[in-house]
Amino acid sequence: MEPNMKKVKDKNILIDSFGRRHSYLRISLIEKCNLRCTYCMPANGIPFTPKKNLMSSDEIYEISKLFVKNGVDKIRLTGGEPLLRKDFEEIILKVKTLGTKISLTSNAILIDRHLHYLRKINQLSINVSLDTLNKLKFKEITLRDEFDNTYENILKLIKGGFNLKINVVLIKGFNDNEIIDFIKFSSDHKVMVRFIEFMPFYGNKWDNSRCVSQDQILNLVKSHFGKDSLIKHNNKKNFIAREYSLKNTNSKFGIISTITNPFCDGCNRIRLTANGKIKNCLFSNNEIDILSPMRNGDPYEHLINLTIKNKLHTRAGMDNFKKLNDPNFHSNNRSMIAIGG
Repeated sequence: MEPNMKKVKDKNILIDSFGRRHSYLRISLIEKCNLRCTYCMPANGIPFTPKKNLMSSDEIYEISKLFVKNGVDKIRLTGGEPLLRKDFEEIILKVKTLGTKISLTSNAILIDRHLHYLRKINQLSINVSLDTLNKLKFKEITLRDEFDNTYENILKLIKGGFNLKINVVLIKGFNDNEIIDFIKFSSDHKVMVRFIEFMPFYGNKWDNSRCVSQDQILNLVKSHFGKDSLIKHNNKKNFIAREYSLKNTNSKFGIISTITNPFCDGCNRIRLTANGKIKNCLFSNNEIDILSPMRNGDPYEHLINLTIKNKLHTRAGMDNFKKLNDPNFHSNNRSMIAIGG
C-alpha cells in the first residue's frame, strides 16, 4: 500500500479523485490457464495461490453484490482461464441474479462444454483471445497445440449468435503481418476483432520496439484497402477500443491503444484478483486485500473507497514513454495471468 494512503470516507465509494465513476468490475476467478501465452505467463511460470486463499463462489457473489449496491452495472469474469474452475457454472449463474451486464473472457478451448447454460444468460458478451490464424504460430505463442479446438469453438460461438469479440495482442515481427487477415476474418464472419498493443508486465520481456502502434495499424489498413475505405466510429462512453469498419464490407475492428494513445480519461474499471485483492489499475502494483476482512467479518467498503481514491490518472503513474521503458515501473507488478485478462 502506498505510504500516503489515508482512510477515506465518501458516500460515493466508487468515484475517484478525478471524478471517474467505476461501474465496471473485472473479477479474476483463477490464476491457472491451459495455455502458456508468452506475453501473459512468464517462461518460468508463477507460484500459484493455494486454493484455500482463492475466493469461493459464495465470496465472489457477496463481493459482487456489494459492488452492484454501490453502482457497478457490468461484471466481467476472467482468469487465467475462468472455465477451468469446476464451479464456474455456479459462479456465473449466481452473478447473473444481480441483474448486471455479464461478460466473459476465455481462450475458448473449453467453451463447447459450457454452451448449454451460457445460451441462457441474456446479452452475455464473450471475448476470446486469438493472436494468430496460423496453426504453427499459435503453438509458438501459446506453447500448446490447441489451434483447431480454439478455432472450431470460435465458429460455434459465432454460429450460436453470441455477442463475440476476438482479442488479438499484436507483437511486431510475430503477428503484425496478420492484421489484414484478421480484418478479412472479421468481414467473413461478421465478428468484431480488436487489436491490442503489447503491454509491459512481469516476465513478458516487453520493450517498446515490439509494440505495434495505433497509427501503424491504421496506416497499414489504409494502404491495403484505400485511405477512403476506413470508417471511424464515435467512441462509446468509457471506451477502451477505438472502433472502425471498412466501406462495402462486414468488417468491424477496434484498436486498444493502451501504450500509444491511452484512454484513461474515461476509465471506469476496477479489478478484483482471484485471491481477493483490489487493483485500481491494470498497471498498478498496489493492491488492497478485501477477502481477509470479509472472512473475519470486518467491514471492507472503506478499503474499496481507499483504493479508488488513490487511483492515479494515467497507467498507475506511467504517463510517458520514459517511465514505460523503465522496468522499475512495471517489473514489480503481477504477471498478466495473475491479474486477469
